[in-house]
Amino acid sequence: MKIAQEAKEMLSRGIDVIDLSVGELDYPTPANVKAAAIRAIDLNLTKYTINSGTIELREAVSQKLKRENNLNYSPAEIIVSAGAKQCVYNAIQSIVNDDDEVIFSSPYWVSYPEMVSLSQGKSIIIPTNEIEGFKINPVQLKETISSRTKLLILCNPTNPTGSLYNRSELENIAEIVSAGNFYVIADEIYEKLVYDNNSFVSFASLSEKIKSKTILVNGLSKAYAMTGWRIGYAAGPEHIIKAMNKIQSHSTSNASSISQAAAIEALLGPQTFIEEMRKDYEKRRDFFYKKINSIKGINCLKPQGTFYLFPQIKSFFNRSSNIFRIEHSFDLAMYLLYEAAVAAVPGSSFGCEGYLRMSYTASMDKLAEATERIKDALGRLN
Repeated sequence: MKIAQEAKEMLSRGIDVIDLSVGELDYPTPANVKAAAIRAIDLNLTKYTINSGTIELREAVSQKLKRENNLNYSPAEIIVSAGAKQCVYNAIQSIVNDDDEVIFSSPYWVSYPEMVSLSQGKSIIIPTNEIEGFKINPVQLKETISSRTKLLILCNPTNPTGSLYNRSELENIAEIVSAGNFYVIADEIYEKLVYDNNSFVSFASLSEKIKSKTILVNGLSKAYAMTGWRIGYAAGPEHIIKAMNKIQSHSTSNASSISQAAAIEALLGPQTFIEEMRKDYEKRRDFFYKKINSIKGINCLKPQGTFYLFPQIKSFFNRSSNIFRIEHSFDLAMYLLYEAAVAAVPGSSFGCEGYLRMSYTASMDKLAEATERIKDALGRLN
């Protein structure tokens, strides 16, 4: 957000910044979804709803999970929140007590450790690497679990790396989870953005035992280009959902009534938009991946999901320009922002120094221009 804010301020001063920092689709919300919101306003559906979300929306989520993920959840096992982020936060607050341990891998989404800290828990971070595709392996997980382990957070596909766990890899993790005494938050917000004919597998669908230990988190931001509508949902054991509902009732209360009406149409209406968008982003990924990897000194793993590249940029450390001295990823991110007018996020934000996260939600022309600017700026470092 700090990088994005600086980029917006530069844009306001007339500087042509190409912003690759924010995880937001450049597509508009589908017309049928917007129309559903307008109908809701015309029908005066502008009052408070049930705290956990309207029954109609929770039934629509239930239908989606059955139709697409082969999962059976009743509306009582589902909560709607103001974004998937709030679902993750509510789940952590519901499960984690003082000094409980929460396991997740690095690179991680920036909010995970902060959410754990706000619950007085302790983050136990498993480092991953490019060789293993930035994925947790079973040996690492076994060695990390302790008597204080209360929760595992598993993001799939992963932000910021775009890595995708296949069924076999998930089953290996599930075997360890089955034998343990802890819950799993399965953050599956990028479910629809999977490439190369790979299939997405929801963690809770692996078995009934795993389902009973999993809080599935998803939302409409990434799949339906609805980031600003702020609709996420969680499905899980009813007692956990009830606890999340209590926390939500004393913090934000229900999500927007208008957004909930739009979400029903998104989930139950035509789904052709999603595949069209996914194919487009797969083309952008292929294009940008090839461009970025063509820059001498940059190495990048090809992502299988999301809309991010996570290139390694360590070879540019300990270099300098007339103004900048590059010692870590934040330095390089700021150098590219000021010297190339390209905004990217430093890997240190995700607990992984030596990398940058770049979103390929810009047009092909913008991605090509961004690559040339980055290449030129990096070439000026001594």
